Amino acid sequence: MTRDEELYQRMLNGELYKPEGTQFQEIHSHAMVCQDEFNALPSADWDAHYAVLTRWLGRVGDGVIVRAPLRVDYGKHVTIGDGTFVNYDCIFLDVAPIAIGKNCQIAPRVQLLTAWHPLEPTLRSEGWEGGSPIVVGNNVWLGAGVMVLPGVSIGDNSVIGAGSVVTRDIPANTVAVGSPAHVVKELPTDVSARDVIPSHLLD
Repeated sequence: MTRDEELYQRMLNGELYKPEGTQFQEIHSHAMVCQDEFNALPSADWDAHYAVLTRWLGRVGDGVIVRAPLRVDYGKHVTIGDGTFVNYDCIFLDVAPIAIGKNCQIAPRVQLLTAWHPLEPTLRSEGWEGGSPIVVGNNVWLGAGVMVLPGVSIGDNSVIGAGSVVTRDIPANTVAVGSPAHVVKELPTDVSARDVIPSHLLD
């Protein structure tokens, strides 16, 4: 394994690394080309946006819609499940994997930030950095301006209130708000559309 390859693997493993060498440059350059292309497309051309996403990100599920602009570090470390919607102005810093589940609602200006820097000033000044993965479960709603910090997992069906800063794991089927985000409510799992929607509007 070359030094470049070892540094890149250290990044994916959550160990201290330096983003140096051809492997980092090639992946990042490809991501920037895709980012510029994606953000310059006509807003209503969903098929063209989806085609760029499939070249840019690690995996893009069926029926995914992402509204431009989107900012992503590397792209290939991001996976998005079927039916998920990502609104305007989101930022995904994917020096570590970011996994977004199925049928999620990601509001404008959400930030998923896997990157971190060492507390030790000497290590920082020498250019060392790190990353920890983020997992967003299925059917999660992240409100506008939510910031998710490195190493956090958010359980299925949970809701994070607008403007919250998520610093630790959030369990499934809960509502969490605040900075730092904390659970304020448990959500029922047995409510169906037939319980709340007039029958003539249902399929």
